[in-house]
This record gives sequence, C-alpha cells and structure tokens, in this order.
Amino acid sequence: MHPQVSWILSRQVALAIVLAIVAGVVVNVNAAVSTIAGGFIGVVANLGYVLRAMRISGGDNPVKVYQAQAAGEGLKFLLTLMGFALVFLGYKGVAVLPLFLGYVSTFVIYWVALLKQR
Repeated sequence: MHPQVSWILSRQVALAIVLAIVAGVVVNVNAAVSTIAGGFIGVVANLGYVLRAMRISGGDNPVKVYQAQAAGEGLKFLLTLMGFALVFLGYKGVAVLPLFLGYVSTFVIYWVALLKQR
C-alpha cells in the first residue's frame, strides 16, 4: 500500500479513537461507542475504495484510470451504506450525532493530508 494511503488510514483510525475517548469522558459510553462506529464506517469505506481503485492498473490509459476510480467510489458508497445500515439495525442505543460526527471526522484527515503535501 502506498505510504500516503497508510498515513491517511492510520490517522483516521487514531482520530476516531481519540474522539471516542473524548465522547466517553464528556458524554457517556454510548456516545463513545457511537463515535467509534461512525469513524470506523469511514475508515472501512476508505479502505475499500483504496483496495478497489488501486487494484486496476490503468497506466497511461485515462479510461481505465477513470473506471478504476469509479469502481472504487461505487464500492466506498456501498460500504458506507452497509455500515450505517448495520449500525442502525444492530445497535438500538446508537447516539446519532456522535455517530455522524465520528464518520465526518474521517474527512478532516484528507484536508490534513493535502496540507501536508505543501
């Protein structure tokens, strides 16, 4: 796996864990579990994207590169939907706001990665 991809995924996991600890201390254990669930939905979806998009080597062919990216995005969308469905169906005590905050927090790492590039 590309080092930058590993950096992004590891930081997403770390941020989700830190936010879950904060939610557990400030709110309660239910908020912590919901936060970590949301964070890991984002991480799993991003990992699925990377594994699917990077599997197809397009080289210099822009059509193949586009198809690889589209396939990765499709898988990411499917994994995100499945993750939220599993949480809402399987965890009746889910705290919705912490769940979505945990999920959205994974996007912050993309911005940090872009800033790191400069």
